[in-house]
Amino acid sequence: MIHVQSLPGTPRATQSVAEIARQAADEARILTEHGANAIIIENMHDAPYLRQRVGPEIVAAMTAIATQVRAASALPIGVQVLAGANRAALSVALASGAEFIRAENFVFAHVADEGLMPRADAGPLLRFRKQIGADSIGVFADIKKKHSAHAVTSDVDLAETARAAQFFGASGVIVTGSATGQPTSVEDVAAIRQAVRLPVLVGSGTTPQNLAALAAHADGFIVGSWLKRDGAWFNPPDPRRVAEMSAAIGKLKRA
Repeated sequence: MIHVQSLPGTPRATQSVAEIARQAADEARILTEHGANAIIIENMHDAPYLRQRVGPEIVAAMTAIATQVRAASALPIGVQVLAGANRAALSVALASGAEFIRAENFVFAHVADEGLMPRADAGPLLRFRKQIGADSIGVFADIKKKHSAHAVTSDVDLAETARAAQFFGASGVIVTGSATGQPTSVEDVAAIRQAVRLPVLVGSGTTPQNLAALAAHADGFIVGSWLKRDGAWFNPPDPRRVAEMSAAIGKLKRA
């Protein structure tokens, strides 16, 4: 995960798009050189986030950044635009040659820290994907995502939510802990693994120490915080940590 710096027009913005893109490209090179299998760019520094809609300045900036990351790495590239701006992410992915997006609110409603996400996005999103000729771009859907309250769907468990995402056309599903950097429950990953045929990704809190337990049920890991200097998501990646995680995954594969 590359958390790109605050984009123009957001409260903490201080850098030009060109500067942000250069930094993201540098991080992509570090991740590529030290064993990552794919890269996602996300506008996490844009807090506080808008709910499901962002302006054209965000789409333009993310496209410029994704294009530089694409030039810096031959790995598959993904895009996430917070919060839940899935059609914006898909537009960025199409324009920059990225291969997938990470989508919030794909199925069922929930309450995020940005407010109520009242409508599931699968129907509008996949119709938009068809309209713009982006069928080749995968959509990986968060299941009862982090930083959110799910009381409104408390009678629908993780497994059933994942089955709904599969039925509605997700390319894969993502299960997380309660917040960025918080461990994902092995039991939650196992429940989703048993429920769907799709790829299952762990979306938060993966470390070399819990990797083996999670890997018994997961197909991949989205790792941000642990790879950064001092394990803090807002820091740049630490090459030693990236190499350590890559070595741990390699050891599992060999076993």
